[in-house]
Amino acid sequence: GMLCVALLLASLVWPAALTAGSAGDGRRQQQQLTALPPRGWNSYDSFSWIIGEAAFLDNARIMANRLLPHGYQYAVIDFLWYRRIAAGSGVGAYGFDSMDQWGRPYPDPQRFPSGRGGGGFRPIADKVHAMGLKFGIHLMNGISTQAVNANTPILDVRTGKAYVENGRQWRARDIGLTHRTCAWMPKGFMSVNTDLGAGRAFLRSLYRQYADWGVDFVKLDCIFGADYSPKEIVTVSEILKELERPVVLSISPGTAVTPALAENITQHVDMYRVTGDDWDSWKDVRPHFDVARSFAAANKIGAPGLRGRSWPDLDMLPFGWLTDAGANQGPHRTTSLTFDEQTTQMGLWSMAKSPLMYGGDLRHLDDRTFNLITHPTLLKINHHSRNNMEFGYIHSERASKPDEQSGRSKSGYPVDVTNNGGMVLGLSTCSDKSAVGWHRSSEDRICRSHGIQNGNASFCISKAKLLPTSDGVTMSSGEDQAKFHLTGIDTDDGCLDASVSPWRTSSASQTPMFSACEQHTKQRSGS
Repeated sequence: GMLCVALLLASLVWPAALTAGSAGDGRRQQQQLTALPPRGWNSYDSFSWIIGEAAFLDNARIMANRLLPHGYQYAVIDFLWYRRIAAGSGVGAYGFDSMDQWGRPYPDPQRFPSGRGGGGFRPIADKVHAMGLKFGIHLMNGISTQAVNANTPILDVRTGKAYVENGRQWRARDIGLTHRTCAWMPKGFMSVNTDLGAGRAFLRSLYRQYADWGVDFVKLDCIFGADYSPKEIVTVSEILKELERPVVLSISPGTAVTPALAENITQHVDMYRVTGDDWDSWKDVRPHFDVARSFAAANKIGAPGLRGRSWPDLDMLPFGWLTDAGANQGPHRTTSLTFDEQTTQMGLWSMAKSPLMYGGDLRHLDDRTFNLITHPTLLKINHHSRNNMEFGYIHSERASKPDEQSGRSKSGYPVDVTNNGGMVLGLSTCSDKSAVGWHRSSEDRICRSHGIQNGNASFCISKAKLLPTSDGVTMSSGEDQAKFHLTGIDTDDGCLDASVSPWRTSSASQTPMFSACEQHTKQRSGS
């Protein structure tokens, strides 16, 4: 399949500034947990909210065996793990949640039987850790409406008793902000007043419990974008810093997010969603190109974060065996994205350095999907690239006059390659000996030649934009001169070196994106 990479190019380097400290420097290592974009598996795309213990552990085992060697380490249970599956229950339902005496949710004992008796997620976390993985859960921001209506007391973790301040015992109704309910789950949760000591005490009791359960990663929803709650983001971040157990913080859902909205919170989080939910529809995927561009231009990719660096999150990869949004049904259908669309999405996510969270049921992971989400070049771009930029426009043009009778150029290659309405540069394995000779012919041109020694170039990438005219193809001027286009007649074997080995810094090479082709699978040929 063809990989549409018309918008971004990756410049591959070792991110020296992101390397962790010495083995003895525990604090430094803790701060570098997110030096690179996290990878993992999340249950939402395949199970919606109904994931259970057995299915989760099955997926975790497969993840440990097949995906962990490729850097996928966070196994995450998504939302409503505390909600009972019963008639009338669902995403928008009320009154079906398991809750302890302090108003804190705990795993539904029917779906997660190992947590019965007060263990919470600790037994599952222990099993996940034994597999070499890290364990994550989804959380809703604030406090549940069910807890506020029950007016549960608030736990003071310092005393192990109910929170008391100014001579009175504080309860859920004192801290719940009933005018700030979650936009997409108004019956479920509301914000907490973090100006109150009681509000901060409740949040501290939540996250202390999660750390005690062995949680390594929390995905906090209804706190960003349309539900932006900066005070709560900062409060949660400060509470997580207090914990002995380092916990990675991912915030969500990210609707209506701009770089300006992220300006003051990136240092307090590790991942932050910059889009709404991305399901397996091209109309969901397509807006991510513009979003990725805006956050790259704002230098937000890899900015300082809570546990190392923070990463704009383009959402999960909805490939493979899935369910439907909000459904009370587990995985039952294959992705609606074509494989070219999946390949394009994986390429964009990699070049935008988004966290990679696979969403399909791993029990039905086919080889083609596995090879895509573990593609070595794309994964290296995702972790070890810098200064990724918009590529702009890619077009082809005739580089030599055709033989009018044969319709072929003098070199013997087809010349009918102009495709101004589509994409003409793709990625495929560079497997033949003719794919050699990319070189820089000038400051603004990078060419590929059959024979570098004679200087004859068959492909060039240069700063220009081509526009179709009635006579053929002409070049525009002005701001478009900074764009790149592909010119040439040989569309089969031009080799774009997408992996530089050994790794080089930008100061060591002025053109790290291109080099003479070598015969190894990390390079990709133009098609």
